[in-house]
Amino acid sequence: MTPFSYQRPDSIDQAIALAGADSRYIAGGTNLLDLMKENVLQPRRLIDINGLPLHDIEETAGGGLMIGALVSNADLAWHPQIEQRYPLLAKAILAGASPQLRNMASTGGNLLQRTRCYYFYDTATPCNKREPGSGCPARDGRNRIHAILGASAACVAVHPSDMCVALAALEAQVHVDGPHGQRRIAIEDFHRLPGEHPERDNTLGAGELIVGIELPGEGYASHCAYLKLRDRASYAFALVSVAAALELDGKTIRRARIALGGVAHKPWRIEAAEELLCGKRAEQQCFATAAERLLQGAQPLADNAFKIELARRAIVRALSEAAGGTVR
Repeated sequence: MTPFSYQRPDSIDQAIALAGADSRYIAGGTNLLDLMKENVLQPRRLIDINGLPLHDIEETAGGGLMIGALVSNADLAWHPQIEQRYPLLAKAILAGASPQLRNMASTGGNLLQRTRCYYFYDTATPCNKREPGSGCPARDGRNRIHAILGASAACVAVHPSDMCVALAALEAQVHVDGPHGQRRIAIEDFHRLPGEHPERDNTLGAGELIVGIELPGEGYASHCAYLKLRDRASYAFALVSVAAALELDGKTIRRARIALGGVAHKPWRIEAAEELLCGKRAEQQCFATAAERLLQGAQPLADNAFKIELARRAIVRALSEAAGGTVR
């Protein structure tokens, strides 16, 4: 591991002032330390933000919740307000990692997880995400876990987070602070598709720090489902995951939100697919139509064509479960 300096600021302003090109903010470190051990990342300075006042979950004026960036994944999933009002988020968090990791991982850090692509972690191989311009061996190599949607010639990696899939369906907002002041970013705009710059996972600017995540007032608590399909029953990343949320008037769908994980470089959401459901009866045929629209343009690789049918069935199942009523 490359030597680094360590600093623990007392305020957000101080943390931002310390940030530089060769520095990284660290909270739980559940992903960052792995990357450092593998020499994928070699920061010269770690800025420990655990002492900052970002550990609370508070009501917002708009009737939603503001989640501090340092709230642990475990505390967030088991928080009474999250369990009652946003069970979709609670289920997604509990589907990921292990209890030990959830105890350490922070909410803000969860947004910044890096891909689990084998080639990204193997510094002996090329990787455009790790070393821009070096190539993407996953396109013609082992690619069973890789993207079927939104990929590019430069990268076919997928985003690993479960929590972010639920946040995409809930239309959360990410609050950040940085050298140029505060701003909020819609979760839909926070993560990027790879394009020609797969080294950039998100739209954070230099030195910007996530300070919180805002949930809107509508949590779809009565009709939501999170479905995660993976190789093992626990401690495995999704091959395909689906966050589904419905607002129903009897059997008629008034509003729908669907996000997919495990299929793209970011949580995958297509508003046109959701609009197809509005005004329709909550039935499997209707759900299948939305699934086709969500997966339109899918481009499988040699080893992951199975993901298309897996995702299609998962979408229908998740929507069917959501329509049946949320089981807590």
